[in-house]
Amino acid sequence: MRSIQEAGPELVARGRIVSAAAMLTAPKGLFSCGLLAAGLVSPMISAQVPLPNAKPVPLVQALPQPYDQVSFQRDGTELARLHCWPGLNRPFVFPLLGPSGRPVTRMGHPHDPAGHSHHNSIWISHNDVNGWSFWADRGTNQGRIVSQRLEKLDDSDSGAGATIFNHWVDKNGKVLLEERRRVSLELLPNKESLLVLDLRFEAKGVPVTFGKTPFGLVGVRMAKTIGIADGGGTIRNSEGNVDEQGENGCFWKRARWCDYSGPILPGKTEGATLLDHPANPDHPTFFHVRSDGWMGTSFTHTAPRVVEPGKPLQLRYAVFVHSGVPAREALQQRWEAFAKTELPDLSGRKK
Repeated sequence: MRSIQEAGPELVARGRIVSAAAMLTAPKGLFSCGLLAAGLVSPMISAQVPLPNAKPVPLVQALPQPYDQVSFQRDGTELARLHCWPGLNRPFVFPLLGPSGRPVTRMGHPHDPAGHSHHNSIWISHNDVNGWSFWADRGTNQGRIVSQRLEKLDDSDSGAGATIFNHWVDKNGKVLLEERRRVSLELLPNKESLLVLDLRFEAKGVPVTFGKTPFGLVGVRMAKTIGIADGGGTIRNSEGNVDEQGENGCFWKRARWCDYSGPILPGKTEGATLLDHPANPDHPTFFHVRSDGWMGTSFTHTAPRVVEPGKPLQLRYAVFVHSGVPAREALQQRWEAFAKTELPDLSGRKK
């Protein structure tokens, strides 16, 4: 193939003598056609081969990642990530992004990262299971929630989910509970989302007791700037209680939902609402929520709960990730929609 310089000032095209100057002043597209005809450039192949059996690509996908992680993505952009490596003390979700693209949760306490290393963004744990603590990372009676396998991933245009199977193991290696957990992310308008946590606990052989404690089962560690103490945020619940400077209004109060909202960027606020499903025992639950950005459900706040062999315990919670500081009526409507949802089949039986 010759270059234009090699061809000289005159180019042969379609049997006619065409000057280079004429090519440069010709209408757009005519110059390239002349080069093609002269054999100076190769034709571009632009035709595409159709795929007659192509299926639609889901908008939301749960994609497995290295080191036992699952990335929840919308149109290729990550919104949340599930960590379930067996070497962890417990599975957790981090990050969980708000509409602005910033995480609304964080890892660890902003002023005590070592002492509160167990604050893993969004996680499931309990401080007393047959006398063993699955809450903190250090101690003489610590247990671990060890993920055994990733069982299922599902994708759709409206949301995606991941199902994992866990063992609650004491310090001696004994399995106290088997837990099947489904973590799903549902898309909502205006880039908001709903993270749903479905849990099924089964005792094997002997009863297992969740002891009386305000610590467990769901924990949420909010971003530092959202907290009341560090960012000037606000806590509100379904019963009309509000905390804006202290923590007397919502702390250890029963509610259907509890919301924590605050600054996420200069001039912009976001937050998360923790929802308790009406099918859960002892609903509405107690909420353990503090001005330092901590929010959680107290499943056994007033009394223990026993899981008998052959009688699994199934629970459902959700975290509504939103922009701004929604009106209480809007949050109530979000809870009512969640309350109507049915608990999924987490028996593990093949259909």
